[in-house]
Amino acid sequence: MMRSQQQSITSLPPSPEAERRSRMIKYTIMMSIRVVCIFCLLFAKGWWLAFFAIGAIVLPYFAVVIANVGSARRNVEVSRPGGVVQVLPHPTTDGAESDAEPEARPEGDAA
Repeated sequence: MMRSQQQSITSLPPSPEAERRSRMIKYTIMMSIRVVCIFCLLFAKGWWLAFFAIGAIVLPYFAVVIANVGSARRNVEVSRPGGVVQVLPHPTTDGAESDAEPEARPEGDAA
């Protein structure tokens, strides 16, 4: 019994290039926030100084971790269309042997 299943391109995981680009954007945003924290350290006073210092120190770690972690796959199983079907040569209409190689017969089987 053959199962009929609709194929969808959205069931495929993102391409390696798209996933890499997404990770690079996340990394760039986090490192940009770090640069802003470092710049704010020059002008901050009181608790703000500690806040920006922690941001400047901790953000590189999280940026690298997030950049190296792949995205969570929504659908891990990728559907593939149908099975592989072996194609046999068509028999000739006049009954003559075709150009295809003759079938191998088991030993001891005489024709």
